[in-house]
Amino acid sequence: MVTYEDVPQRFNVARYFLHRHLEEGRADRPALYSGDRAVTYRELAELSNRTAHVLRELGVEPEDRVLLALSDGVEFVAAWYAVVGMGAVSAEVYTYLHAHDYAYYLDYARPRVVLTDATTHGRVREAAREVGFRGKLVAVGVSELEPGEVDFHHAVCGAPVEPILADTPKDQFALWKFTTGTTGRPKAVVHCHYAPYLSFWNYAQEVIRYTPEDVVLPVPKLFFGYARDCTALFPFGVGAAGVVFPERSTPERIFELVARYRPTVLVQVPTMMRAMVEHPEAHRYDLSCVRLATSAGEALPAELYARWKQKFGVEVVDGIGSSELYHIYISNRPGEVRPGSVGRPCPGYRAEVRDPEGHPLPAGEVGELWVWGETAAVMYWLDRGKSVRTFHGNWVRTGDLFRQDADGFLWYQGRADDLMKVGGVWVAPLEVEECLLRHPLVRECAVVPELRGGLTVPVAYVAPRDPAQAGPELARQLQQYVREHLSPHKYPRQVRFVEALPRTPSGKVDRRKLRETAEPSGAAAEPAGPVSASPF
Repeated sequence: MVTYEDVPQRFNVARYFLHRHLEEGRADRPALYSGDRAVTYRELAELSNRTAHVLRELGVEPEDRVLLALSDGVEFVAAWYAVVGMGAVSAEVYTYLHAHDYAYYLDYARPRVVLTDATTHGRVREAAREVGFRGKLVAVGVSELEPGEVDFHHAVCGAPVEPILADTPKDQFALWKFTTGTTGRPKAVVHCHYAPYLSFWNYAQEVIRYTPEDVVLPVPKLFFGYARDCTALFPFGVGAAGVVFPERSTPERIFELVARYRPTVLVQVPTMMRAMVEHPEAHRYDLSCVRLATSAGEALPAELYARWKQKFGVEVVDGIGSSELYHIYISNRPGEVRPGSVGRPCPGYRAEVRDPEGHPLPAGEVGELWVWGETAAVMYWLDRGKSVRTFHGNWVRTGDLFRQDADGFLWYQGRADDLMKVGGVWVAPLEVEECLLRHPLVRECAVVPELRGGLTVPVAYVAPRDPAQAGPELARQLQQYVREHLSPHKYPRQVRFVEALPRTPSGKVDRRKLRETAEPSGAAAEPAGPVSASPF
């Protein structure tokens, strides 16, 4: 276990995870695979150095924010290391947002520079006009630029190759991680240079045990800190390599990339696991190169774990993390997986299930999870109230409901703010969802509260395995199934069929969007005709 005190007083993330390899004889090892290229640590460091010089010429100073609105690729990784290496602060956003979303990020982050590409540039440009953005737009691979906009490749070709590595204190701000925004506008949690180092040692090394021979393939995109760290930070800690690709992740694309690069670690989310298991030609694909898959971002049902393991023979190490605590803080261990649980605390972390007054609860009881860890963020940017409610020294109120069994394994029970009181009794939507997922005709589902005549009732959104079966008869079957397996008051008062659940960019079910699609409060409380087509 590595502690805060073990981190040198002067510590720079980019120096340790990238530039150190040039000093220690690993300059010619592959750092990234992209398309037909194997990019070495030397090549990546040189591109990062040139990028840092371009940013400095554009006025970026230590602690300034730089926003990355880039698709996954070598430029993304080089830019990220350039920003944190020169002592500025990196923040990354999803590449398929609307202009008004980018306007929010520009106004909130006030970055000195935004890096864009062909996917994002037009919408970021529109957002910049909307908010009167005065910084610079640097575009990667965009052919038509307006006056004042900077062509990335042209600029870096003429930039010096010498490194710009700030002599940063370990407590200097290094990066922002945005919350997922399922219940409101995303907020940035602020982390210092020491946090990635602690997470690398206490999770990546103590739990996943990266080796120099590992090749890591991510399903989520790199704007999501879970994917970026697992692909382009943790492997770099041991001189291993990651795979980066700009396209959206689909089962077909992931199978293709596995065949091409033969990764040893697959960074997964349950949604893609289900899609790969259910792919009609899944039996044709060989995943024997993968020594393990990680899973995070949403709950991994035990039934999906079993189906994945049976189909592909690959161990899945499920865990839970958050932007507030930098990365994963509770995880199963390879060879010690308890399906359906998220495992036990990682080295360097403590977890307690507490009641609303903050008192620890005994094993088996459901309460809010509090986690102690030295990677706790400094604050939510520009939100003092939320910071005070969430951060208590190194203790973090996660807002997640859990129970802990007698062996110390933790079992996710949903979000505290998702709880609904039905007939005067609290109901956890996840409990109803897990019950529905055991029904053979259900592919995925989500349960949300809805007001009916002033009373709260549970409503289930269900994606059936066979869309042709969606209808009143299946709705009645599912309601009866829940009645038979749970307390009767927990059954969904209405079942609405959808083709797929809406999801946030990080892959979590977007419950806010489901609530926004709820029917008027005067709708009947007992089953009405289910919706047969997706409203999304």
